[in-house]
Amino acid sequence: MSIKGNKGEWSEIYALFKILSDKFLYRGDENLNKISNTMYPIIKVLRTELNQNYEYSIDSELDLIIISNDDRELLKIPIIEFAQKAKFLLEKIKSTNQTTFGIPEIENFMNRNYCYSLKANSSNKKDISIVIYDPKINQTSTLGFSIKSQLGSPSTLLNAGKTTNFIYKINGKLSDEEINLINSINTRQKVRDRINMIINKTGDLEFVQTEQKIFGNNLVLSDSLLPNIFGEIVLKFYSSSFSKMIDLVNEIKKVNPLNYDLSDNHDFYTYKVKRFLTDIALGMLPSRIWEGNYDADGGYLIVKDDGEVICYHIYHKHLFENYLFSNTKLETASTSRHDFGKLYKENGDLFIKLNLQIRFIN
Repeated sequence: MSIKGNKGEWSEIYALFKILSDKFLYRGDENLNKISNTMYPIIKVLRTELNQNYEYSIDSELDLIIISNDDRELLKIPIIEFAQKAKFLLEKIKSTNQTTFGIPEIENFMNRNYCYSLKANSSNKKDISIVIYDPKINQTSTLGFSIKSQLGSPSTLLNAGKTTNFIYKINGKLSDEEINLINSINTRQKVRDRINMIINKTGDLEFVQTEQKIFGNNLVLSDSLLPNIFGEIVLKFYSSSFSKMIDLVNEIKKVNPLNYDLSDNHDFYTYKVKRFLTDIALGMLPSRIWEGNYDADGGYLIVKDDGEVICYHIYHKHLFENYLFSNTKLETASTSRHDFGKLYKENGDLFIKLNLQIRFIN
């Protein structure tokens, strides 16, 4: 069968070809600019294909990529071939208007080099494993990176699901007629319009809990008050025109709903949200019990729209956190698929569920 994928999936193979031909990982700043004087030499890239472990080692002196399996050398390919195929693949990805597509020329090169799939295992955050040399500590490290691409539609950081619903109690009184009227709103931004009508009529929505206990406890593990903080952020998103994470947090800080002591200008909300974004980016999944470990223990590789691949290394946590904080937004997912956005009664009380989905801006 031929290999087909979307732009984001083909970007993972592009990233492999590009970093092997570059021979270095270049760090990025919080604005996605390459910091050209800070780079990590790549020793090799590790891939698992069809339950076999392959190593793509860089021989800089001979300008070769040496492919091996269980210490058995399989193939030597000139680095220039990876550079040429990366350039060709970039042009194909950028020029196509198809949602999913194949690229036979690249597939042939992939198969020749023991690459048989586009995507890594989706059960964790790691898309690629790279052995780098870190001159600061004078040693090599094997690190897992998550790959995000600007070549297609903006990637999600946190996917929507019933697992990411937040439950709110309506403390004011609404008649059955008013409830039916609110639930019948079917405008383009119906959830926002419903929430604003609830606020106008009652003035009081109170965060209760996350719908799924595992996600709630994962948030608590990251920070004990994080469910409440995101309860406020999600409500602000659905009741205002703000969607960028940085703007939503700034609005929450003005109100200080958790009554933090701000007399010494501690930036509690920003710090805790940045920590959460990092946890989601590198390890936490809403549907699984999280123990605080990072699958993508290296950080992020970003495939920029000009084809550059830049690295956000967890060693430089502040740059990574600032990148996530400045480049993400909340968005409204499918209300029917994820069962949120309608008033409902339970044990005589009135509630509504709101959903959290986080996407990159670019």
